[in-house]
Amino acid sequence: MPVEKIGSSLDQLIALDAELEWLVPTGLGFVDDDGYRTGAAEGPVWWDELDSLVLTSMGRSLRYRWNDSDGLTVDREGTNGANGLTRDHLGRLISCEEHRRRVTRTEPDGSITVVADSYHGWRLNRPNDVVVRSDGTIYFTDPITLGVDSDLDFAGVYTVAPDLGRIHCVVRDFVFPNGLCFSPNEKLLYINDSARRHIRVFDVGVYGNDALLDLSTDRVFCDMSSSELLGVPDGMKVDSAANVYCTGPGGVWIVAPSGEQVGIIRLPDGEFATNLCFGGPDRDMLYITTLDGLARIPVRTPGIKASSPA
Repeated sequence: MPVEKIGSSLDQLIALDAELEWLVPTGLGFVDDDGYRTGAAEGPVWWDELDSLVLTSMGRSLRYRWNDSDGLTVDREGTNGANGLTRDHLGRLISCEEHRRRVTRTEPDGSITVVADSYHGWRLNRPNDVVVRSDGTIYFTDPITLGVDSDLDFAGVYTVAPDLGRIHCVVRDFVFPNGLCFSPNEKLLYINDSARRHIRVFDVGVYGNDALLDLSTDRVFCDMSSSELLGVPDGMKVDSAANVYCTGPGGVWIVAPSGEQVGIIRLPDGEFATNLCFGGPDRDMLYITTLDGLARIPVRTPGIKASSPA
């Protein structure tokens, strides 16, 4: 069985005999002629109106749609190497376009609005993942990565106002900021660091600005650095009971609100989890992307619904 119990509360979250169902076993990643992997399956987000999962292939610069009826179909070509995806409070798609080093929003008519591509005149590094608060405030990570001649000398985490009129760097001491998610009440922001192999958490709101992070509350929420298994913290989501699901060594770690690891969904040897999201009408399925494929597993405690049109 792929589910391994570590803490007593796991039974409330997922059945110990739950099985991984491989929806797309292979073919989503991209390996160039020299055998170098330049992209993986990424950015899964559930789309209620389509009854479908939307995800990306970074190296192929494709966006896919998957559902039980049609399987995997191409939703869009030429995504500029889109990585993390989410939806805002009005249901619009927000995308981290790695190749163009920007965050964009797809409008209802299909046009593209640039959310952020620079900070004080300096080009962003390579935006990686993104989350939107219920009021429309956008947060994204921007690590320094291979193949980018960075203008900025730090890897930052940013927030952009709902009207796109202001951008702030809210924290800049990560080595490789990657996945991020809010607690259910949006009072905490979790951000993981792939290089340090841990998750940090911050209180949200300081000095009268409810979008900034209170840096005095910075603490390590979960440390994965001691594991020798394959995988790093990357994609991350929270369920409706404030448990954090994060890709990590060996598969997907399930972490209680206290920071205690209570379980792990193990992937087969050689598989590497890249991202995840809760999906289905009741958010009772966990969808997991890997370097080359897509799987899902049922959960007992549902996730939080992503934004959809009001």
